[in-house]
Amino acid sequence: MSSKIEQAAEVLGELAQRHFPVSTLTTYKVGGTAALFCRVNDLETLLHVVRVAKDSSLNLVVLGRGSNSLFADAEFEGIVAQLGDFAQHLEMPQQNEKSVVTVGSAVTLPVMARRTAAAGLCGFEWAVGVPGTIGGAIKMNAGGHGSDIDESLLSVRMYSSSSGQVCEMAKSELGLRFRGSTIDDDDIVIDATFQLTWGDSERALKMIDEIVKWRRENQPGGQNAGSVFVNPIPGEIAAGELIDQCGLRGFRIGTAEVSTKHANFIQADSDGCASDVVAVMEHVKKVVKDKTGFDLRSEVRLIGFDDATRTRGAHE
Repeated sequence: MSSKIEQAAEVLGELAQRHFPVSTLTTYKVGGTAALFCRVNDLETLLHVVRVAKDSSLNLVVLGRGSNSLFADAEFEGIVAQLGDFAQHLEMPQQNEKSVVTVGSAVTLPVMARRTAAAGLCGFEWAVGVPGTIGGAIKMNAGGHGSDIDESLLSVRMYSSSSGQVCEMAKSELGLRFRGSTIDDDDIVIDATFQLTWGDSERALKMIDEIVKWRRENQPGGQNAGSVFVNPIPGEIAAGELIDQCGLRGFRIGTAEVSTKHANFIQADSDGCASDVVAVMEHVKKVVKDKTGFDLRSEVRLIGFDDATRTRGAHE
């Protein structure tokens, strides 16, 4: 273990677990270990972990549910933190109040969708089929079924890596775009406020049931991170259709394959390797580029891979 890791481990003490299996932290369920792992249950502890990472010159990765993240098979020589109790609140208004909801960044989108719909708050039903957490969803402006985070988000409270402070930011300051934003990788969303609308709870819950049914019929379960590639022209050209046109449905390398149910999903086997998942991603990207001219952009956050692989992956 490097001296930097040793230094950080000593300062973090019992808060840090060593050689933590990262496969338990993501929906891909593959990958190696994290040199140090911390579950953070309050803001003070989060800021402490941030300071330790900075003082030790270590990379810090903050995870929600890990539904769009893929760790390399080798040990990640840094700190992985997962937000706990303090980021799991969901505060909803009474029926005679404004329809503003405040939610912690570790709350999953399906939980928020179901709870707001049950309370008669409409506008977030689309999110029931998106497996991630609020924090990650804001960073990538997650969306589906004709809507996205940008539609109802008002503001966020987050730790800014540039200022070293916790600050409140209006939606207009976040640079939200189709499946992306200008929020830095090192910024940490703590909670957010959304403007929904009062409506018919029964109708909202029915819509949720229909979305869940559609997802089950059209998308695979198992070990994946949802849609891998961003649609090149939203509403007109879908990444899955391009991949299908190239005959790549079911394409396999080692322990990973393009889903036979939906071509924009890459499935990992139960004993899978992250390197196989990346190899399938790269092959799909190359073939689609060669045959159609479209340069697919990945939604998947690659962690612990070399710079060239990360560039070909999520941040092109």
